Amino acid sequence: MNWLRRFLAAPPQLTPRQAARLAAWRALPSPPLDQPVNASRYVVLDVESSGLDTARDHLIAIGAVAVTHGRIQLSDSHEIVLQQTQASDRDNILIHGIGGTVQREGTPPAEALLDFLEFLGKDPLIAFHVAFDQAMINRALKTFLGFTFEHAWLDLAYVAPALHPRIARRYRTLDDWMGLFRIGNYARHRALADALATAELLLVLQPLLAARGATRFRDMKMLEQAWRRQGQPV
Repeated sequence: MNWLRRFLAAPPQLTPRQAARLAAWRALPSPPLDQPVNASRYVVLDVESSGLDTARDHLIAIGAVAVTHGRIQLSDSHEIVLQQTQASDRDNILIHGIGGTVQREGTPPAEALLDFLEFLGKDPLIAFHVAFDQAMINRALKTFLGFTFEHAWLDLAYVAPALHPRIARRYRTLDDWMGLFRIGNYARHRALADALATAELLLVLQPLLAARGATRFRDMKMLEQAWRRQGQPV
């Protein structure tokens, strides 16, 4: 009955300032998806949550870093913890390292999500195993800001094996690909650290993408979709 409660739930009450911030973000123009990588800004994202159930668990943190003109921009990064009414359990905290006090003293969810949207703008999102990140972000935005998030996403969990089909069955997780390309990670399972590792994976894949003529976001998306249609495991 969770779906029924969500359907019947009253929309969130935003303050006038919050409503104005959301309206300003929604009015931003979307960038064309056929611009070359060296003329684009992408936002690479990872999230941390209270668990793996996208229908019941809660979004705890968002980490994101921009890749602009084909380069990672460490100065253009974003990390935020959403305030939780109740901290996640101990086993969950051991995974992401965000303690109970930090969770309870985080940024109020509506403000945190508006901050994220303003950092993102309308630029495309990239992640590894997008489905989970997308579901958690979408649900939080619906719950706390009251709108359906429709955005361009790219999943490197499909792009990487599409470029390396001979080894695809042996390399499925982000850790696998990090190990293959010797990508470091200063704090695995921390949102910003994992976003940075994913951004480095994107850059490692760029020469092969260029060799395949996939020099635009739209091209990379077509490569992802082609691998999905083959029913290949990731």
